[in-house]
Amino acid sequence: MDSILIIDDEEDIVKILSYNLEKEGYKVYSAEKGSEGIELAREIKPSLILLDVMMPEMDGIEVCETIRASPIIGDTKICFLTARNEDYSQIAGLDAGADDYVAKPIKPKVLVSRIKAILRRSSISEGEKENTETELIIDREKYTVTLKGEDIHLPKKEFELLALLASKPGKVFERDLILETVWGSEIVVGDRTIDVHVRKLREKIGDEYIKTVKGVGYKFKNKKK
Repeated sequence: MDSILIIDDEEDIVKILSYNLEKEGYKVYSAEKGSEGIELAREIKPSLILLDVMMPEMDGIEVCETIRASPIIGDTKICFLTARNEDYSQIAGLDAGADDYVAKPIKPKVLVSRIKAILRRSSISEGEKENTETELIIDREKYTVTLKGEDIHLPKKEFELLALLASKPGKVFERDLILETVWGSEIVVGDRTIDVHVRKLREKIGDEYIKTVKGVGYKFKNKKK
């Protein structure tokens, strides 16, 4: 059973989230303060942490950075809960090491879908980092892509799509799995969305890495140096 730790100082939000997550079969823990959350995380080693950005004493960015620096819980999946819609909050959270973020007010169904997608990506790409003997290097933890020694800057969804395909070179990823894993159900998207993102990736990294399997989906093939 996957366990989820909620670190948020708003009692009502914690109750609502706990109720909905427990209904989905998750074991839920909670902490009101960042420092308490860090200690609890070290004790229970949760599958995922839902972390509020705006908290007194120690905000979510600081908590995330502390967790990422820990040899015990440093690889725990983290999803920010943020009332901010500004790009700064989102970028700061990802820079601090968050895996994703959800904006308040939170829709429980959307959050559950996002959590499932994060945990699914975790199982697919656990320990993922492309072999350094290949031309294209993807570092999932740092959100970086390097092609022949040159940094390639990708928007978040393009990076997630590339990382998913590259997690298992040669495997054909069906369109439904790609949509659920990369986009979840927070927005209504279709096959055309995938095609557009693949086209943009090919423009940046070349045509040879992502292969189309007609009527099924896409697969990834890396090249040796």
